Amino acid sequence: MVFEGSSAAISHTGKVRSNNQDSGYAGANLFVVADGMGGHAGGDVASSIAIQRLENLDQAYSATMDAEAALQAAATTAAGDLIRAAKDRPELAGLGTTLSAIIMVDDYAVIGHIGDSRIYLFRDGVLTQITADHTFVQRLVDSGRITPEEARFHPRRSVLMRVLSDMDADPELDLIVMATQPGDRWLLCSDGLSGVVDEAHITKALKLGMAPGRTADNLLKQALDGGAPDNVTIVIVDVGGQHPVLSGAPTIVGSASNPQGVVVPAARPARPSWLHPVRQAANEPTHFEPAAEYLEELIEEDRRRAHRRRIGWIAGAAAIIVLLAAALFGGYSWTQTRFFVGADEDTVVIFRGIQQDIGPISLSSVYEDTGIKLRDLPQFDRSRVTETVTARSLEDAQSIVERLRDSAEGGTK
Repeated sequence: MVFEGSSAAISHTGKVRSNNQDSGYAGANLFVVADGMGGHAGGDVASSIAIQRLENLDQAYSATMDAEAALQAAATTAAGDLIRAAKDRPELAGLGTTLSAIIMVDDYAVIGHIGDSRIYLFRDGVLTQITADHTFVQRLVDSGRITPEEARFHPRRSVLMRVLSDMDADPELDLIVMATQPGDRWLLCSDGLSGVVDEAHITKALKLGMAPGRTADNLLKQALDGGAPDNVTIVIVDVGGQHPVLSGAPTIVGSASNPQGVVVPAARPARPSWLHPVRQAANEPTHFEPAAEYLEELIEEDRRRAHRRRIGWIAGAAAIIVLLAAALFGGYSWTQTRFFVGADEDTVVIFRGIQQDIGPISLSSVYEDTGIKLRDLPQFDRSRVTETVTARSLEDAQSIVERLRDSAEGGTK
């Protein structure tokens, strides 16, 4: 069973946002994360509405199909609430929220999901992402256009294709039923965590085996240390078997914990963005774009971007090749200003270049065959020529040859 203290929920505004649009819930059988969007007020309202509609599901269910139906019905009702909120308060138009929820039913986890908040399962030391992000970049990953690593830094990573919103009265939840095992640890989080802390570091934190509350604090600290450009919400639940309803009040965090409910906060004056350009970019809000033509437009834009990137790579590679070729040509040209005296078969020769080779490429060539026979040289001079004699210039090489010629003529007399 799930024991008292075996779950935790925590939410933080982050280091850039001015308010917390996330909400989280950890009860007896129900665990939820909702990440709101839609401006300063809309996101707070949207995630709060989602939690308020789902918290009634924190009860015992006799079958997993009942829990699935309850999740879908609650999501549909929440979408209706969002539509009415936007109609009653025009300043809230465009509000929406992600929703990732688990209902524990005996030894099963019933999952409902829409948006880009995530649910992970940590089992036997392995972390597995259970939900799929309903984002534009995830579609690019699924189609093979970009890699998961590229998706983490893609300029359109904030574009959601499916959420609970005031634009869709019949939201489509991903519904999943999975068997649980004793020792399982479930992690629900907003992209304020998953977008900053990678899975390797999440896994490392979970492997420490600390209680859910301490583990959530550890993960939050990592997100804050990473800059936390977005709100961060984390819900953790440990599994020990079957899941009856437990006594005790649930933990509600984020905007849904506001005792006044979904009160719209007053708008705050805009800050000059030129003071903190990096933070402004990091604070770019998540937004919802469900139109198919918008998706096609983004795919075409991404194709153009990839084409420009390929051209940039080719141009960069060409520039490197040109620089390398220029360096090689310059180096080779310098070697051709050097001279040394050596032997070519049985005569003394002046060579242009240096006495090294690069693989099959020789860096020297015969400049002049002097006609002096090696056999006519004294033993000492013959050894020097065979081992080569370095010259400072062509004139110096010619002076060396004249001395050798005198030695050869003296030896033949």
